Amino acid sequence: MTKLSNAFYAQSGGVTAVINASAAGVIETARKNQNKIGKIYAGKNGIIGALTEDLIDTSKESATAIAALKHTPAGAFGSCRYKLKTLNENRAEYERLIAVFKAHNIGYFFYNGGGDSADTCLKVSKISKELGFPIQAIHIPKTVDNDLPITDCCPGFGSVAKYVAVSMKEASFDVASMAKTSTKVFILEVMGRHAGWIAAAGGLASTKDSPLPLVILFPEITFNRKKFIKKVQEKVKKFGYCSIVVSEGVKGSNGQFLSDQGLKDAFGHAQLGGVAPVIANLIKEDLGFKYHWSVADYLQRAARHIASQVDVDQAYALGASAVKLAIEGQNAVMPTIERISDHPYKWKLGTARLSRVANIEKKMPKKFISIDGFGITPSCERYLKPLIKGEAYPPYKDGLPKYVTLKNKSVKKKLSNNFKI
Repeated sequence: MTKLSNAFYAQSGGVTAVINASAAGVIETARKNQNKIGKIYAGKNGIIGALTEDLIDTSKESATAIAALKHTPAGAFGSCRYKLKTLNENRAEYERLIAVFKAHNIGYFFYNGGGDSADTCLKVSKISKELGFPIQAIHIPKTVDNDLPITDCCPGFGSVAKYVAVSMKEASFDVASMAKTSTKVFILEVMGRHAGWIAAAGGLASTKDSPLPLVILFPEITFNRKKFIKKVQEKVKKFGYCSIVVSEGVKGSNGQFLSDQGLKDAFGHAQLGGVAPVIANLIKEDLGFKYHWSVADYLQRAARHIASQVDVDQAYALGASAVKLAIEGQNAVMPTIERISDHPYKWKLGTARLSRVANIEKKMPKKFISIDGFGITPSCERYLKPLIKGEAYPPYKDGLPKYVTLKNKSVKKKLSNNFKI
């Protein structure tokens, strides 16, 4: 009898409120197919776990614990920002990766992340053949930025969108009640390096029955100080106050990020953060209004208590689909979400080749941004609204969400040499 190949699952990049739901989808589906897939190992701290042979044996976790991942935020096995170089740049990395996979009989690689992770997955698929130990590599989409191509949306985004929309609505009500004698402008900084999907979600806070004076600053629109100040002034004059959502990736006419700190992350991206106080200072200098600003930062992506049910369901479904695709013999692919209709909202699963996904960013289309560049259009609303629907509250104990912490039992190392990152 041929020995079944084991699988390796890893989480990559910034985590989300629902990435663990994808992990649950992978593990539970694999457990239902034990006649086709052996053990499911998880990488401790993402792909680094594979390189350092720090593997976690998920079979040591109970069915109850794995099921609890569906309502637990962040990365249960640890994530990382680490991008594999090309084979020519660092062949040793790939030789080490394949050596670890070979030592533990790993024939399936499930990588849960964004665009850089898709690139890593594609590289592993290609180079594993060259190094004599073919790996079926399946990428599982995840990114709060919602910027992966082909798939209609990305797990993690729906919940962040819900958090931002709710936060803007609540903060706007707060400011409105104090605007006469106090704060007139509130600024919320959200994530989004090159794509303004998260910022756009703030626009959902304003509805027909409760219109709010919102101004949105998108990375896709070059920041114009004069036009921006005029728009804020108009909103304050009409409503008495104004709420602003600004993406961290907003750029000036010189092409530079307004919040560029001059630092780089592990992927080589500019370290952003701090655009809210920049915008606040412009408000102070040009209008003299009292303001408050806030940075959603990790709060927006960790807010499992207000996750979208649609987001949770899609995250789990994509994890489960990845395993099914592997069993079917697929390689170098990513399961996707295909929208069938907006109202009622219907979707189905699809598949995309990683060569069409890796290193490609999906930005906000022009038709989703209002003509003045400071709001969203009805077509954008139709796209966004279904993604934030449904409440998926976690269980609570003593007033706090009850999340799971896994045992994360290590697999015994088989290679004698250590590998330094």
